[in-house]
Amino acid sequence: MASLTDLARRLKLALVAVTDETRGGDPLILAARLPKGSMLIFRHYDAPNRAALAMKLAVLCRNKRLTLMVAGDLDLALRVRAGLHLPDGVAARPSPRLRLWKRRGGRLTAAAHDRRGLSRAAGLGADAALLSPVFATHSHPGAKPLGLLTFRRLVKDAGLPVVALGGIDAASVRQLGGIGIAGVAAIGALGQQHAGT
Repeated sequence: MASLTDLARRLKLALVAVTDETRGGDPLILAARLPKGSMLIFRHYDAPNRAALAMKLAVLCRNKRLTLMVAGDLDLALRVRAGLHLPDGVAARPSPRLRLWKRRGGRLTAAAHDRRGLSRAAGLGADAALLSPVFATHSHPGAKPLGLLTFRRLVKDAGLPVVALGGIDAASVRQLGGIGIAGVAAIGALGQQHAGT
């Protein structure tokens, strides 16, 4: 069976790996195994060595030609010369510094869970929005998935490139063909995919 990485390449979709302290494993191992041109969103919010880990990731990502995005911390993103990913709650309260950084060419992605989140991301000038959860997901077992019909409608009216997140794996990605998304993002599926390689 084809991997998520192979299917994303075949469907000409950007591949975005999202780190997670509980489900994604070591972000350095994940980054080392991602194909050139992928994006890595570094979350690990509670890691005691977050800044040092981000610095190591920045070096690895530059060497591998991966795009690194630091989640929720503009100062750390600036320090390691990475892009910034905004969780949905942070995107709702953008700082003047963030707007200035974006106007100066900073790379920005934002999480969105509905039309309002997509509108906020577009208003911030985000390069892309990660829209979730498309399908049922292990990371948020109680969250109601958008489903394909709602997801398709939101993508069509988004006003910026959309990356699908939530329940994305080699089986579900096949259902996203023809929707017009820019890419697919995963947490567990990419960590599991590469665990045995």
